Amino acid sequence: MKLLELTKLVGLAPRQVRYLISEGFIPPPTGGRAHASYGHEHVEAIERYKRLKELGFTPAAIRRLLDAKVGAPFPVVRGVTLVVSPDLIASGADPQPILEALAELLPGILAQTTKARSGSKKPEP
Repeated sequence: MKLLELTKLVGLAPRQVRYLISEGFIPPPTGGRAHASYGHEHVEAIERYKRLKELGFTPAAIRRLLDAKVGAPFPVVRGVTLVVSPDLIASGADPQPILEALAELLPGILAQTTKARSGSKKPEP
């Protein structure tokens, strides 16, 4: 699709799209300057950027999140940091399955941590 089609689809002005490209928030178009073409990956990148802005992230913070190769760390509680894949951040994915998986996983991790701290050992025969 051409730039004007993209801007209508995502609700941004052409100038804003060019800014996002120049700052590296979305990839440059394919086809060069004369035949610039935008696709699904551009729409996804723009929507991700918009969601992060709506959540209160600054452009600098968004850049750090998107530049994170292994994921962005989010402290949950003291001693527990959740590392979220850059592909998942503001993807619009349903968080419920993630929350359910964490609800199953964390009690086991915390129980192991508590057991290790208390120095519990198996009783010797």
